[in-house]
Amino acid sequence: MIEVWYRLLDMLPFSWTHYVFMKNALLAILLVTPLFAILGTMVVNNRMAFFTDVLGHSALTGIAIGVLLGFHDPTFPMICLAVVLAISINLLKDTTKASVDTVLGVFMAFIVALGIVILSRQGGFVKYTSYLIGDILAVTPQQIAWFFVIAVVVLGYWYAAGNAMILTSVNSSLARSRRINTFLVETSFTILLALVVIVSIRLVGILIINSLLILPAAASRNFTRNIHTYTAWAVIISILSGIMGLIVSYYWGTASGATIVIFASGCYGISALSSRRLMK
Repeated sequence: MIEVWYRLLDMLPFSWTHYVFMKNALLAILLVTPLFAILGTMVVNNRMAFFTDVLGHSALTGIAIGVLLGFHDPTFPMICLAVVLAISINLLKDTTKASVDTVLGVFMAFIVALGIVILSRQGGFVKYTSYLIGDILAVTPQQIAWFFVIAVVVLGYWYAAGNAMILTSVNSSLARSRRINTFLVETSFTILLALVVIVSIRLVGILIINSLLILPAAASRNFTRNIHTYTAWAVIISILSGIMGLIVSYYWGTASGATIVIFASGCYGISALSSRRLMK
């Protein structure tokens, strides 16, 4: 199947289509960016930007635990830690009187410090700095296959629980009155979010992964309020930012993940200016 993709790109008259790593990166972007946009709309609606930041930074400790346990590939411990963290935060949020920001701040401080302490033993931290900025150009066909599976799971979840998630985010009391298990909805969403964030860490890095979740949804929200057009525009902005960022980074020789974020930031700036003009 991926050979068909390669042949299609070979038909384009651009120099970057001659390289397999660019073809793989473009396919990965076409699979991942819509997922970021769909999940990002719920993240923005529920004011969970800090939450996803904590999840992204937990990857550092997941790597550290993987190293301690002797894992060659730390993806599995990273996912396990993120899922446990997501459930713990959700439980603590419902049981403590402290604000959500305070709870998240406590978790983030501990989890990041723990990861740095473990990885910095005997000066070994520098070996893992690639996780901080990511490298989408190193994505493999096997990883792309995993992104395809995750895309199917996310779209299936969205089809089955999307309305319950939207109603819960708008008014949780109303959702409960309609016999929606809001805790189950919120917890399943955070687990799915943790999975997507951790699996995508290798592509864009810990430092900027949160930006790809927030910026397309925030830009879309500036000029639309209808939930369907809001999601559709977030997906369009996310895909366009991904494609433009990848191609421009090839010609500029810059980090692809950061260049994609620059384009997404530009989209947010344009949408913010447009919304102000419309309000006048």
